[in-house]
Amino acid sequence: MPRYKLTIEYDGTPFVGWQVQGNGASVQGTLIEAIAAFAGERVMVHGAGRTDAGVHALGQVAHIDMAKDWDVSNVRDAINFHLRPLPIAVLAAEQVAADFDARFSAIKRHYLYRIINRRADLTLEQNRAWRLPRSLDTQAMHDAARKLIGKHDFTTFRSTECQAKSPVKTLDRLDVRRDGDQVCVIAEARSFLQHQVRSMVGSLVHVGEGKWTGDDLVAALEARDRTRCGQVAPPHGLYLVRVEY
Repeated sequence: MPRYKLTIEYDGTPFVGWQVQGNGASVQGTLIEAIAAFAGERVMVHGAGRTDAGVHALGQVAHIDMAKDWDVSNVRDAINFHLRPLPIAVLAAEQVAADFDARFSAIKRHYLYRIINRRADLTLEQNRAWRLPRSLDTQAMHDAARKLIGKHDFTTFRSTECQAKSPVKTLDRLDVRRDGDQVCVIAEARSFLQHQVRSMVGSLVHVGEGKWTGDDLVAALEARDRTRCGQVAPPHGLYLVRVEY
């Protein structure tokens, strides 16, 4: 039974998230239906990460097992045909070894959080970024972000509904960069806790607005207390950029 790796792009706005749920359309469920429509079989689509409602992906990765040995370009094009006009696209399909697992074989996940720092409302960027009208000190944010890099107990920045066995994660990179009105927060790690990136971004915004210092951020981390999280950034600014194997 051949296994296929899919690289997927999607706009998370109309979906309840990646994972199949009972309260609306999911990215995973939509892909399952599209594959069934062209291949005549229902297969499970195993994703590298369970993005929340409203979160986008530029390079989500999934694997599927199919009964037939299909040409990979046909897999990509046929799935995309049955996805239209929904905002999901399979960018690439390739056959992989039977032991490849989109989730457990990953060695690093790359996330981007986009902030538009301006007074005017968003038009083209609506549901694509978090607009913050108050000027942010991005250098202070970047300096504070560096304090979170490394292996820590991230309970403060973890959803109360997170199902991970341990709150300890190793954060490889957390950078804050400004390009005009756009502020980008770049986060890299092997894996993240539920809402970890959005929680860190929201707390970094407190630093950028002058409400917190870098030491306040460290104190929140070391408290290992969810109530000490500054705020949770909204989902529509977050992108799963790529997954490394």
